[in-house]
Amino acid sequence: MDNPIKIAIDAMGGENSPGKVIKGIEIHNSKASNVFYNIFGNENLIKPHIKNLNNNYKIFHTENKIEDADSPLSAAKKGKDTSMWLSIESLKKNESDVIVSAGNTGALFVLAKLNLEMIDKIDKPALSALWPNKNGMNVVLDLGANIECNEKNLIDFSFMGSALHKSLFENEEPKVSLLNIGSEELKGNNVIKNTYQILNEKKNSLFEFRGYIEGNHIMNGNSNVIVTDGFTGNIALKTAEGTANFITSELKQAMSSSLIGKVSSLLNLKNLKKFKNKLDPRLYNGAILLGMDKPVVKSHGSTDEIGFANSLRVCEKIIKSNLIDKIKKNII
Repeated sequence: MDNPIKIAIDAMGGENSPGKVIKGIEIHNSKASNVFYNIFGNENLIKPHIKNLNNNYKIFHTENKIEDADSPLSAAKKGKDTSMWLSIESLKKNESDVIVSAGNTGALFVLAKLNLEMIDKIDKPALSALWPNKNGMNVVLDLGANIECNEKNLIDFSFMGSALHKSLFENEEPKVSLLNIGSEELKGNNVIKNTYQILNEKKNSLFEFRGYIEGNHIMNGNSNVIVTDGFTGNIALKTAEGTANFITSELKQAMSSSLIGKVSSLLNLKNLKKFKNKLDPRLYNGAILLGMDKPVVKSHGSTDEIGFANSLRVCEKIIKSNLIDKIKKNII
């Protein structure tokens, strides 16, 4: 049997932890094979939640943790015995293959940068996440790690995002587009226009460059790797999440507020479930900090055990597909 994939887990980060984290591990473990969980956190709080795990886990006890209200600087000053620091350190020491946390995002980035090295030739890391489209799934980056980016950063993001998409969806070819205010070549700021020219002229074997894409076309499926700076990407993501929540809540109210609505919902139950699943953010949980020489995954702090289990599934897939090696091989 091959060596198991070892996932380092900050069990104390995010809402309703460590309960949801342990439940998420159990959900993932019921479907996964050859995975070992290195769990970091308060053993006295973690153990009561463990119901259906085999012997494929180990708890590393610490009573200290990073709080959601901590600034990145204060998190770094808390010391090296917090659950987040220790889980990242296990990655640094090659005792784990990947780390996941639902805790403080800024702290996770800072502690990752303090402990891990950047991939050679990459200047800035990028936060990437999955985003549904009509044909499947997009990888979108950067979603907040870098407010400002230059041409080289956006080109690096194109290669890293494409490597990630190929790792997660091996039967699909990455198709890259730059998020812009229009589809015409003359639209956008100088960084966007210069990046367009470079990507349009430079042929590569990893992805097809599709040019510009506007925000209202992100979900049409013609592109599946959407590249932008962290400021724009974060606003686009939050807008999409808010819109999805608004649509699902309004639809739920419309379907339950009258007898006709209730009857209609029963008749269309199958289609409504498909629609709900398409917009369910838990199914796309697990953002990846790309650019580090080891994989760091960020689970949404407010997700539940189903969402956390999906972030573990992302961890498993990027290790099995050798994501870091793909990036190193293709980066220019």
